[in-house]
Amino acid sequence: MKISKIKSTEFHPYFKTYMDKVGDIHLLDALQKGAKETLFFFESIPESKLIYRYSEGKWTIKDILLHMIDTERTFCYRALNFARSKNSKLDGFDENVYVENAQANSRTIAELIAEYNAVRNATILLFDSFSDEALKSNGMANNAILSVRAAGFIICGHETHHKQIIKERYL
Repeated sequence: MKISKIKSTEFHPYFKTYMDKVGDIHLLDALQKGAKETLFFFESIPESKLIYRYSEGKWTIKDILLHMIDTERTFCYRALNFARSKNSKLDGFDENVYVENAQANSRTIAELIAEYNAVRNATILLFDSFSDEALKSNGMANNAILSVRAAGFIICGHETHHKQIIKERYL
């Protein structure tokens, strides 16, 4: 399944910028390619940059990586919930509160990369397990429609978005 099959009614318009970053690629290919690129990207960042903030109150690179992990988990939970149940309605989450409580900067980059890798591997297995019918399922997340397949592509675009921000503002 490629992103070109997804209708704009399957996700909140806010996520269009993420969807546009993916390209017309199969979801599992996008997840696998993203994993390789993201692992290489974070492994190549100098240690001295990992806790840098380009402005007061902004997240560090470690914060961003853990935010990416937390967001991927959240969208996987949404996808799982919508694929397995009917008429699901899930609340949103406040990414700033998550980052404040995550303590990413007290962890090593090796720990964060290992966690990213574990989560991504689980994401790939999850989306690979969904039938075509399950991928087309949807529910409400944060008061907006979200399909299972859109959730997968949002994970990919969200990852690309944050790597671009790191390149532009941190490195």
